[in-house]
Amino acid sequence: MDLTVVGCSGSFPGPDSPASCYLVTAEDAGRTWRLLLDLGSGALGALQRHTDPCVLDAVVLSHLHPDHCLDLTGLRVLRSYGPRPATSDLPVWAPAGAPERMARAYGVRAAEPLRGMAFSELADGVTFTVGPFTLTPYAVAHPVPAFGLRVESGGAVLAYSGDTDACPGLGRVLERADLALVEASYLEREQADPGVHLTARRAAEAATAAGARRLMLTHLPPWRDPEEARAEASEGWQGEVELARSGLVTTV
Repeated sequence: MDLTVVGCSGSFPGPDSPASCYLVTAEDAGRTWRLLLDLGSGALGALQRHTDPCVLDAVVLSHLHPDHCLDLTGLRVLRSYGPRPATSDLPVWAPAGAPERMARAYGVRAAEPLRGMAFSELADGVTFTVGPFTLTPYAVAHPVPAFGLRVESGGAVLAYSGDTDACPGLGRVLERADLALVEASYLEREQADPGVHLTARRAAEAATAAGARRLMLTHLPPWRDPEEARAEASEGWQGEVELARSGLVTTV
């Protein structure tokens, strides 16, 4: 499968990248399947450089903070009023409460449900499939219900941490992954509340402990040089520390 980094900016869009959004594609049964992991603020615009958003097969939201889900409201507009209105519901997998959360985000005078989207709840350790993709969410440590996502296809494993601090669930997500896509919002020198985000060093240590084969740091805040995160992660990782950037495409 191929991974396209649509957006990787931490907490809000930066000058060079939207917030979190990752397109995963694979060939199966004579066609291309398109799975989207998160659709954060600013990401819908950049997504159109890589695919027609109306042909997505499913969207999976790791959690319901705006930088991971807010552009789902714009996708609803495109699917309803664009030049080729959707004729079937888009599967959206998300934590409990997502339909109400997104209805509040979309509505102005009152909550307005996102028509044309079929929501299903993520559950810790409960696997589901989208075409050739097998996905297993694991609950991780964040102030709101949040999941890391393990995506398997064709014998390859992509592990996406979502937003988390170090926790047992993160280890299950990353276990022997071919590519560990791990958030690194903080550096060790910063005073950060526990249970919210990883530092670059903790991201590397978690990937190393889990036996991951590649490490790519993401959710990098736009106010910091990403090379600082790479340098810190290199202290706990044997090999190249890759950095996510908007537009990057890599094969898993």
